[in-house]
Amino acid sequence: MAQLSGQPVVILPEGTQRYVGRDAQRLNILAARIIAETVRTTLGPKGMDKMLVDSLGDVVVTNDGATILDRIDLQHPAAKMMVEVAKTQDKEAGDGTTTAVVIAGELLRKAEELLDQNIHPSIIVKGYTMAAEKAQEILEDIAIEVTPDDDDTLMKIAMTSITGKNAESHKELFAKLAVEAVKQVAEKKDGRYTVDLDNIKIEKKAGESVEESELVRGVVIDKERVHPRMPSRVEGAKIALINEALEVKKTETDAKINITSPDQLMSFLEQEEKMLKEMVDKIAETGANVLFVQKGIDDLAQHYLAKKGILAVRRVKKSDMEKLAKATGAKIVTNVKDLTPEDLGHADLVEERKIAGESMIFVEGCKNPKAVTILIRGGTEHVIDEVERALEDALKVVKDVMEDGYVLPAGGAPEIELSIRLDEYAKEVGGKEALAIENFAEALKIIPKTLAENAGLDTVEMLVKVISEHKNKGLGIGIDVFKGEPADMLANGIIEPLRVKKQAIKSASEAAIMILRIDDVIAAKVSKPEGGQGGGMPGGMGGMGGMDMGM
Repeated sequence: MAQLSGQPVVILPEGTQRYVGRDAQRLNILAARIIAETVRTTLGPKGMDKMLVDSLGDVVVTNDGATILDRIDLQHPAAKMMVEVAKTQDKEAGDGTTTAVVIAGELLRKAEELLDQNIHPSIIVKGYTMAAEKAQEILEDIAIEVTPDDDDTLMKIAMTSITGKNAESHKELFAKLAVEAVKQVAEKKDGRYTVDLDNIKIEKKAGESVEESELVRGVVIDKERVHPRMPSRVEGAKIALINEALEVKKTETDAKINITSPDQLMSFLEQEEKMLKEMVDKIAETGANVLFVQKGIDDLAQHYLAKKGILAVRRVKKSDMEKLAKATGAKIVTNVKDLTPEDLGHADLVEERKIAGESMIFVEGCKNPKAVTILIRGGTEHVIDEVERALEDALKVVKDVMEDGYVLPAGGAPEIELSIRLDEYAKEVGGKEALAIENFAEALKIIPKTLAENAGLDTVEMLVKVISEHKNKGLGIGIDVFKGEPADMLANGIIEPLRVKKQAIKSASEAAIMILRIDDVIAAKVSKPEGGQGGGMPGGMGGMGGMDMGM
């Protein structure tokens, strides 16, 4: 509201909250830092888990950064920006979501110290941008090249990713499953590998123990055969995939058929029967003995298929049909009349099995399947869900290394190396920007510091020791949280993909820079829900959906 010759001029509507300059920066930084603090305790092999309960009472127990932030109901806009950091990291690299968010929070904390010294946000932003670009160069410089055929390194990558999650006690099994699955679906083009993780299907069934989880070189469909008289096991399967319904066609427009005598009715029904029988005969003629249909199968058609000894499954999802085509080499046919023997796929065995009391169809023994299935077992739904999240991370990091071919030591080693080199870079740059670069370098130490903290170690003593050894013994030195001492991460096989670290630094610095550039927050009045309370910025700008601001 402004005054114009004594007359008030209303610019923003009533109930709008506005925070300007230092206030806006302080509140945004605080909100973002709280998010970082929330997930910080989950970092590393000794990280803790979070139990998240939604409004319906559904419970999720996890230490996966992206899952935690996705499930928390946040209201503050700056806090939502931090969630975007985790989501981007998850999409691009698949792992390192907690790392990215923790670094972003620490960059903002260090920026706040500079703001308190009256350094302009633009100078901090410039320094941070220079440091982030230099960090990418340093990471590429210290990265170690590996070949996609090096199964041992791929196993180590997957095991490092799983360590610290609920599946840790079975990390060798899941690392092996992840490596085998990714290598099976990888495709080589112009000397480079590409991996589409959509070709790896994950099926979960509660029951048995986690070590019963297995890789099926083919596809597992969560369906059952449509007729009890059909064979439940077909060896040397010839598979037809049809994406139309095996039913009598309806007319396109509304139409009425007038039947005036029993003879007409009989011939009408006979014609329907004949059409369905012709469809089934056509399928049988091609030599198919297994049939997957994307839509429905008429009861009568089911009867004829059973008589022919064909195992049929209906209402199969489109994504499963595509995986079946990739695994068996079958072609998806739209019209039964077009089906030829060349369109059929092959598998050694198609069998219906009871898993945890439910029937599932296993298509196994495909020659060179470009689609596979990992079947996860476990004692409870919560265990299986957390194992699935760990397995997805493992699949993604193996994919990263297959595609890029570069790894880094883990355990805080790259962050320490970056911190040391960025300090030297700051001296070269000089000026006020050097202060921002130094603070960026200092902020990266939050990762080794948090690893030590979460393992119950003396943080200051550990950090001094590990930095000193890192300088003397080389860039592989990080923190061994199990022994509580500095150790060579490369020798211990604790490694991660270059892509994970590069993306974490990129996402974290971009989010921190974006939040620092905001000097004015104008929040419209929240519209009142029925019988609810309206008012200002959700959570009153300071509050965050019931999260304590004094964390």
